[in-house]
Amino acid sequence: MAAIAKVLFGGGSPASSAAPSDADFADFATAASPLAPSHAASSLSSGAAAAASTTGSPSVYYSNEGRPYTAWYRVWERTSLADFYQELFIIPIILVIVLVNIVGTRANRSRAKKWASTYLPMLDSEFASVGFGGRKSLRVGDVKQDGIAQAVTGSTDVPADLLKEKSKSEYVAYATGRQNVAWLDIRISLYKRNNPLAWFGELATSFFTESFPAPAERVEATAYCFDGKEKTLLPMAPASKDSTYDGFVWAIVHKDKMRTLRDERYDISLTSTKDHPKLPQWATVMSESAEVTEAMLTPDLIKAVTDAGEDLEALIITDQPIDAPKKLDDLVPRKRIYLSMRLNPKPASTSLFATFLRLPDHLVSTAHFRPEALRKVRATREEEARKLRKLDDEEKAEERRVAAEKLKKEERDRRLGKMSAEEQRKFLQKEKEQENRKMTKKRTQRG
Repeated sequence: MAAIAKVLFGGGSPASSAAPSDADFADFATAASPLAPSHAASSLSSGAAAAASTTGSPSVYYSNEGRPYTAWYRVWERTSLADFYQELFIIPIILVIVLVNIVGTRANRSRAKKWASTYLPMLDSEFASVGFGGRKSLRVGDVKQDGIAQAVTGSTDVPADLLKEKSKSEYVAYATGRQNVAWLDIRISLYKRNNPLAWFGELATSFFTESFPAPAERVEATAYCFDGKEKTLLPMAPASKDSTYDGFVWAIVHKDKMRTLRDERYDISLTSTKDHPKLPQWATVMSESAEVTEAMLTPDLIKAVTDAGEDLEALIITDQPIDAPKKLDDLVPRKRIYLSMRLNPKPASTSLFATFLRLPDHLVSTAHFRPEALRKVRATREEEARKLRKLDDEEKAEERRVAAEKLKKEERDRRLGKMSAEEQRKFLQKEKEQENRKMTKKRTQRG
């Protein structure tokens, strides 16, 4: 029994019982470490294998590139410059794109603010409110810390509420609070310096396609006149003298822009073109009446156009829509004055802009013509209204015809629904015979 107990419960000395167990695992204790997987490492080098067999130290494994496998956090030991060739190619391109975008945006912002520093004081002297924040107009020297006062002194630190950045190549300004003018919108369009590829694409397209205009830096200003509607547009506006004047379309345009304006603007298409001896050779007049031309071409305007040089693209006085009207409501007169100039922030080009700001006053005081002078103008308006009225009548007649046919079809379907199968057959046969008689009669009349 004692012998059996020793066998079952491990009796005897510890050394004697452990010896057979250690002997059983001796082969595993002295076995070499396994090789790295075939997809991750190559076989052991002969030197490393010899060292491992003699010293018993752990083996060192090498990758296919000949670098030893190390701890996961030792990135500098497991990588080389060749692993980042793709990043070294992409990152500089991204940096160049970002740098060009930043530099181009700053260049455009600088040009827009330079223009604003020259022209905003003129708006300040003409309008009660300049900018989008309801800022009250300030005269020169009133408040030295204000943005407009700084602009007057030549600083380009223009507040954001005076000149708003609509996009990286487009800026807008706004002014209101002036006699005879409801409000003034200004848009500054610049080259896409922040995106040279788009800029080059526009240039290439304009070179190969005549209908696509070449990109240019320009300032577009539109003054919307009250025309006696002060209480309608601004209910809180104080009562003032009559601000109405006769409606017409008249323009001074650069000869290079004549065709484009006539194709793109409905109001300009109503005018006829004629050179004027008092204007420079590069400019021409587009007008509906010779008497209107003589009244509008004042010495101040002629001098301003001459001083502006070829920076002037178009000065348009109009009461008609830009797009061709499709309804009678589109012909309601909306009197406004439009100025388009190449961007030139130099003070030498300000005379035309100043004349443009005062044109509404000249129109209110002068643009009241004899009925004979505007006979052609009214005839054109009446002809356009007659065409739209005819189209409107035709559309209404078509709508009535469709509605009548719909009612007739509903009545026919209702009658068929109450008939028996034989009655339906006779009804459809009679309908077919009537249709055949109509077709025969039409062919006879054509013959």
